Amino acid sequence: MLNVVLVYPEIPNNTGNIGRLCLGTGCNLHLIHPLGFEISDKQLKRSGLDYWPQLNVAEYQSFEEWKSIVPDLSRIFLFSARATQSFLDVKYEEGDWLVFGQESKGLSADILNQFKDVNYLSIPTTGKIRSFNLANAVSFAIGEGVKQTNGFNF
Repeated sequence: MLNVVLVYPEIPNNTGNIGRLCLGTGCNLHLIHPLGFEISDKQLKRSGLDYWPQLNVAEYQSFEEWKSIVPDLSRIFLFSARATQSFLDVKYEEGDWLVFGQESKGLSADILNQFKDVNYLSIPTTGKIRSFNLANAVSFAIGEGVKQTNGFNF
């Protein structure tokens, strides 16, 4: 099972779609506050449909609180449009942490600087766009991670 971490997500529809994706693929969802919406937000529930109560989701009041529960910091993968290593070049393991930043800003320099020895990953594009929508980026990452870890053998 993979862990998807959203750091300060801003758009409820993205988070709802990611929650539904996590439930459908057996991944855990971790949300780091502040969120740009309320968990009870109607748009969040619409995107996640009626699945939200079944989702394995955890919330943290700060990045530091979340970081303190990670057993192996070397298994954290930070996704950034500014990274040079492709997410396709990584050997994923069950329990890995796939970390994504805010829709409008990505991961802050402060967060990236905390993990100098950790994998920074990008999702390659044609160069005609800066980056993918957050929910789409998470879909790419989960698809590759689940494929590699044989996660679809539920």
